[in-house]
Amino acid sequence: MSTDGAVTLAGLPASVLLPGHDVPLGRYTTVRRLLPQRPRRMIGAWCFVDAFGPDDVLNRPGMQVPPHPHTGLQTVTWLVAGEVLHRDSLGSLQTILPGQLNLMTSGHGISHSEESPAEHPPLMHGLQLWVALPEDARHQPARFEHHAELPAATAGGVTTTVVVGELGALRSPARVHTPLLGAELLLEAGARTELKLRTDFEYGLLSLDGAAEVDGAELTPGGLLYLGEERTAATVTSTGGARLFLLGGEPFEEPLVMWWNFVARSDAEIRQAREEWTAGDRFGVVRGYAGEALPAPALPTTKLKVRDRHGNTLSGG
Repeated sequence: MSTDGAVTLAGLPASVLLPGHDVPLGRYTTVRRLLPQRPRRMIGAWCFVDAFGPDDVLNRPGMQVPPHPHTGLQTVTWLVAGEVLHRDSLGSLQTILPGQLNLMTSGHGISHSEESPAEHPPLMHGLQLWVALPEDARHQPARFEHHAELPAATAGGVTTTVVVGELGALRSPARVHTPLLGAELLLEAGARTELKLRTDFEYGLLSLDGAAEVDGAELTPGGLLYLGEERTAATVTSTGGARLFLLGGEPFEEPLVMWWNFVARSDAEIRQAREEWTAGDRFGVVRGYAGEALPAPALPTTKLKVRDRHGNTLSGG
């Protein structure tokens, strides 16, 4: 084991198991942060992955995230259990249920809130993910998409649902701006499947529920298995059944600065976004949420670092 906590798997030098860490989100939710990490900041344009639950929210408020801003990214919400009400500064009001997709593209700026309705299911379980927008998309107007149905197929005890991008003959209707893949794999007990992968993509797998083996490496909830680049296939098996999520994409070569809810290209851009959120400019207003918007945290006194996808610090910013 290296000092950064990554585990290089025997026989697979490109595969690295990255342990996540717990992060409080608001007053009622703790998430397991899987990206970014020091050994691996991105998988394709996926730059942020939080797994939450399964949490017992019976007689509890559940998810309660007040209005907050975003710029330079897309948010992807994927539920296994529960119900979340999305509001945003475009006027969108949309409940998401398990198996559905909420995709919010911030472009230059948007704000939104997420909350469990007053009457909600007893469990909350799912993923929140961010996708970094490339230069030609990050200044565009914001938009919101809800997809109640997504392409899925079952074969050999494995149900594959493509959330974004395409896998085999399945193609998601969601609009993304770089070559990207997000797919749920639901394996029955004893199932085995061979994933056909693109050599120009890099990939990672996480478990939402249950244990699986990926080319002999064990995968359980709480970690992210980075599969590396230039793979043509990966064999996945599960003795007791598992629910996995496959992330993939063309390596994202643009440098990034990530701070709070912003993805940008320089320290100056981050500081401007914070100033405009504090002043009530640029990000609009979320109407209907019963509470105050989140204030921006204090910025560090030192300049925020511009990093490449490997985490290397770049000059400028």
